[in-house]
Amino acid sequence: MAKTRDTARAASAPALDSLDFALDRGSPVPLYYQLARQLEAAIEHGALAPGNLLGNEIDLSVRLGLSRPTVRQAIQTLVEKGLLVRRRGVGTQVVHSQVKRPLELSSLYDDLEAAGQGPQTRVVRNEPVPAPTDVAAALAVAEGTEVVLLERLRLTHGQPVALLCNYLPAHLLDLDSTRLESTGLYRLLRTAGITLHSAHQSIGARSATPEEATRLDEHEGAAVLTMQRTAYDDTGRPVEYGTHIYRASRYAFDFQLLVRP
Repeated sequence: MAKTRDTARAASAPALDSLDFALDRGSPVPLYYQLARQLEAAIEHGALAPGNLLGNEIDLSVRLGLSRPTVRQAIQTLVEKGLLVRRRGVGTQVVHSQVKRPLELSSLYDDLEAAGQGPQTRVVRNEPVPAPTDVAAALAVAEGTEVVLLERLRLTHGQPVALLCNYLPAHLLDLDSTRLESTGLYRLLRTAGITLHSAHQSIGARSATPEEATRLDEHEGAAVLTMQRTAYDDTGRPVEYGTHIYRASRYAFDFQLLVRP
């Protein structure tokens, strides 16, 4: 058991020693909340990565000069958010960060890469299909017209985050599966000289189907966020119609609301 504790301390030291915690003891904001927020920010920005060990509550309280109850409450806050997990005999371990994506016309791959989330892609399907009714309407083509169906599983730090289903007009660009597994769709569109200008997007929520739950490593019936988007180029031509599914436990849309003058 002593060897296990020593291993945990050694594993946690590099991760925590690189962080500076600015705790204001004179602030009306509780210390546990300050610590929880700073730990959460470190996880979101990749300073604390999935698998990093933070050690046990005693080690953390000594290192930070805080009481053990304060550290315990901060950790519990992040455990309830699914960012940390307690492991007997090891200590507290980072699980993953929730992806917070701004509501703007951007690629999930680009957003994850910019946030230091280490995006990975598995191409499930990349083939021509007859356009179903909804796809034909979105892409302004006749029903049954050949379009390209692209299905991908998007991961961060090796964990699935989203199932992406996209339809594009046939012959719009070369969608090579190898390239799609190393970069984002919108980046390939830009490289092909297609300038994205605007999009119509709707967001919803529902329960995952058994197949979706399996692919996303969730339990059957888990909550998922849904997104439908039709993107247009600078000539007004629809160039992509997407229906995406995101793990609600790991993904959130982030946006700012302004008062209309």
